[in-house]
Amino acid sequence: MQRRTGRRQWLAAATAAVASASGLLRAQEVGERPQQDDTVTILNPCDRVPVGLIIDDSTCLVNLNRFAVPQFAEALGPNSPHASLPWREWPQEIPDSFVRKFGEWCAEEGVKGKYSIVPYPACVGRIDRILPGWTRKELEQSIDLVRNLMLPNWDIHPEMVTHTRVIDLSTGHPYQDASLKFMENWDWATGRSTDELASYMAYALSILKNVGLPCEGVTTPGGFASKARPQLAEGTFQSVRDVFQAEIPHYFRDLSSEGTASVAPLVQNVRGLKTNDPQCVVHVRGCTGDWTGGWDNQTPEGADRFITADLSSGRMVDVIRRGEPALMVCHWTGIHFNGRELGFDVFREVVRRLKAAFENLIWMKLSEVSRYWAAKELTETRIDGRTLKFTAPYRCSNFTVQFKPGSADKIVYQTDSGEQSLEKVSHRRNLRSGSWHLDGSTAVACVELPKGNSQLKF
Repeated sequence: MQRRTGRRQWLAAATAAVASASGLLRAQEVGERPQQDDTVTILNPCDRVPVGLIIDDSTCLVNLNRFAVPQFAEALGPNSPHASLPWREWPQEIPDSFVRKFGEWCAEEGVKGKYSIVPYPACVGRIDRILPGWTRKELEQSIDLVRNLMLPNWDIHPEMVTHTRVIDLSTGHPYQDASLKFMENWDWATGRSTDELASYMAYALSILKNVGLPCEGVTTPGGFASKARPQLAEGTFQSVRDVFQAEIPHYFRDLSSEGTASVAPLVQNVRGLKTNDPQCVVHVRGCTGDWTGGWDNQTPEGADRFITADLSSGRMVDVIRRGEPALMVCHWTGIHFNGRELGFDVFREVVRRLKAAFENLIWMKLSEVSRYWAAKELTETRIDGRTLKFTAPYRCSNFTVQFKPGSADKIVYQTDSGEQSLEKVSHRRNLRSGSWHLDGSTAVACVELPKGNSQLKF
């Protein structure tokens, strides 16, 4: 089967040479880092590998790319591949009945991740005002469905404002220029200041706030800010903090679908670690291509790209075996696949295979992965006699550490609110918050880490 390049991968490839040559991929400021004891290793939560699903191009009711493709084709010209896509044959709506079917299945299977809600999808209409073609009641019911069904297990992100044409914030209308220079997916963000990007993202976030959908992060459409990465990172921090007061803002911009390069989150712009207001932003990265049908409803490449039928290989297997967060990437239009649900079929098979192959996975939202990585990289650790001391800028669930206590038959966790004797478990796979395991001279402990000072006594 010929491998197809997805839109996000295609746009990333177009700027990869420039980004690599100029150091743009790591141009963002790393910032402060604490001292961490060399004999202490902070492991994954519960010593498990985080997995999740990143869903792009989703929104309420509107089948986004049915309306986006003609705008892409106009900007790219008549010879672009977008011009030949049969967008007129695609339905205008992805119905709430499918959202319910998908969301209920994911809840039963424990699947978590990120679900975009494009605030002004392809300029059709703002979800906090009106979507022409749907009644106000239908729109309100669709928003309620996302709020009640999806929110518990999914982060909600705006994917900028329209995912197509740039909005003039002074008028609320698209700029008249429909070229690539004023398309969100392409060139508009290049050369923009942090304040300009922050204002634009705040506009998108505010629409979601108006309809009661909380956000801790944002998703970039296509190549948005591929040449303005420092401004994107800081702009994300400022806008998400300003609109939603999120403690640890995060964003999804990049994916790497092959190779050995790390796909672990990048904790950036760290400052104020020793203050009551520590600050950082986390860049969460995907690890797969879009092999479930894609934004353009091409034939899915299938489950084998993620994990083969014999469970022995595939991109997810590679990333899970090296212990990094394995965050799959898809597009909502491909999951629905014009009502044929081909992408959904692929994803269900991937989940079945992952459960058959691994006992050490933990499904997480992007905000949960971001919080854990911020705690992992920014918590100070130090051994003092028979005490392991933590100074944490952020609270963190299932915080898991490995160390060598020597002889120990009991571990007590002490915080400002009291102390807890950790339960000793017989195997690492049984670790959960409030427990520990001893393997020879090596101990692994899992706790609910509070912000501030705490300690393990052994």
